[in-house]
Amino acid sequence: MLSELKRLQDITKKLRNPIDGCEWDSKQTFDSLKSYTLEETYEVLDAIDRQDMVELKSELGDLLFQIVFYADLANEQGLFNFDDICQSVADKLISRHPHIFSNNMSKPNWEQLKQQERDKRAQYSLLDDIPNAIPALMKAEKIQKRCSSVGFDWTELQPVIAKVKEELNEVEQELAQSTIEQSKVAEEMGDLLFATVNLARHLKVKSELCLQNANNKFIRRFKQVELLLKQKNRNLVDATLEEMEDAWQIVKQTEKSTSEVNKND
Repeated sequence: MLSELKRLQDITKKLRNPIDGCEWDSKQTFDSLKSYTLEETYEVLDAIDRQDMVELKSELGDLLFQIVFYADLANEQGLFNFDDICQSVADKLISRHPHIFSNNMSKPNWEQLKQQERDKRAQYSLLDDIPNAIPALMKAEKIQKRCSSVGFDWTELQPVIAKVKEELNEVEQELAQSTIEQSKVAEEMGDLLFATVNLARHLKVKSELCLQNANNKFIRRFKQVELLLKQKNRNLVDATLEEMEDAWQIVKQTEKSTSEVNKND
């Protein structure tokens, strides 16, 4: 394993060589790599969703290459190297699991331990180190969890549900104005989404995954709608809304019937 990692690091250095390496690789920077890292991360998640272990192995390799690439960039600038990355995460794991790696047998409060780490980095706010680049739903959940760790949170579900209804009502109020201001509608929609993420968190489900699953379900059903219309020699452009809605209801009912049959098997 170590030999293969060393081989990957050597390949990366070779690609980065400005003289006889790859012109594209040699020009990359921390900033230019960000979009590729995000893309590779989503491809890992997609392989997991599809339970394609062969593809997952490949995508994890692509993601590892990103880390090795960043380490090589940092090493060139005298910032840190790959061993420093490994040491950093190893030290963090040990410090966050004192009940495993020390004589302290009590299980730690993860948020308290992470806050202690943030305090050592002289953060000015509980929320300072939440990344801006993560998807908005995930960021909202992180903000809420961080605040919950210090007690700024509802302890019961009902006020969380009431807040979602309140925010939806405020959206409706904006839409009822004689002159609709899109900026205010957008603001109220943001509040509604934030409250919905909070509800998902209290229900112990991941809002990002919930929406991903909803997206996938909609895509699956809409493809079936397209197929039904095609079987009737209709296409999306020519089909009426009523025809598309009828097809949609057929698809939903078919899925429901299939699900009930599978439960009974």
